[in-house]
Amino acid sequence: MSSSLCDTIWLSEKRKNLLLLLMEGSRTIEQIKTSLNVSSKSMMPQIKILKKQELILQKEDTYMLSEIGKVVVGNMLPLLNTIEVIEENKEYWASRDTNVIPHEQFMRLGELGACMVIEPDLNHLFDLPREFTENIKKSKNIMSLLSYYHPLYSSLYSKLAKSGAEMEIVITKAVFERLKNDCREELEILLNSENTVFNVCEESQQLPTIAVTERFMYLCLFDKQGKYDHRKVMSFNASALRWGRELFKYYRELSQEIIEI
Repeated sequence: MSSSLCDTIWLSEKRKNLLLLLMEGSRTIEQIKTSLNVSSKSMMPQIKILKKQELILQKEDTYMLSEIGKVVVGNMLPLLNTIEVIEENKEYWASRDTNVIPHEQFMRLGELGACMVIEPDLNHLFDLPREFTENIKKSKNIMSLLSYYHPLYSSLYSKLAKSGAEMEIVITKAVFERLKNDCREELEILLNSENTVFNVCEESQQLPTIAVTERFMYLCLFDKQGKYDHRKVMSFNASALRWGRELFKYYRELSQEIIEI
């Protein structure tokens, strides 16, 4: 039976798409035709197969998922979402050091949804991505883990602190030492800001760089050789924001609050 169910779901794009459509709610045949851009002639045999497998039910001219169908499709979605995230940027994910993401959370990579990999051209290699700076300047609630020193981070985050943005910042011990030496004024602004909680993490591994706000999620991972190659992932999906906050909080728990230099 399980083999037959797998064949029923995965060997037909029409059946798979119909199940996903009905996960959103019941549909008439006319609504199915419009949503999936199919004809009755091509769809009715697929509906018959799904009914026979007891994945969908029919009431008059309306179709809906059965209870079994809801269980099956509910478990399909995480896999399909994960495949979509990886397939869009397969080379990026295959080359990243993902050990810095807790295993259980990495297994939910599909929650990133529609995300893009930002790769600067050679003339802007050392700039912060425009997509990142424009959106973080418009944000009011910011969680950020900075795993490497960038000369523009201190001025950007100190300006955000002055603007009244609520911020939680975690940096590595190495970044903290660099800020003390090279950007002491901006560091003191962050430490003295009433709206900023400032933590230092002493983890020795090459941590991800994360920024999560009410607008976006931004992630930078080192590659498997421990090198930084200027590529970042960015997503605006609500599920990606939740995923990013969870990852940030994981590292915040491993850090210690700093209130003075």
